[in-house]
Amino acid sequence: MKTLTALQLQKKQSQHESVLLVDVREPHEFNYAHIAGSILIPLADIQERWQELERNQEIVVVCHHGVRSLQAALFLVQMGFTNIANLHGGIDAWSVQCDASVPRY
Repeated sequence: MKTLTALQLQKKQSQHESVLLVDVREPHEFNYAHIAGSILIPLADIQERWQELERNQEIVVVCHHGVRSLQAALFLVQMGFTNIANLHGGIDAWSVQCDASVPRY
């Protein structure tokens, strides 16, 4: 498992790399602020829904500051996923460093 900064993720997106963003926050958090194109699988549901994800796809796991996403990323690695990254600093870092239109909380 690797760690990506918000700026590294932004670069991947600008280069049109195929990256799946999995947001593991709660629905009310996701509805308030999220990175465009991300899908919501709350951390509490990841053990039941991990099979919805493609094992070979590059996946970046996102939360508020990077703690819940780290837990989810480690779980996915245990399930055999090999191309997993945790977004360091989470959506908050994304808002500060990449897209100020994403609300902070």
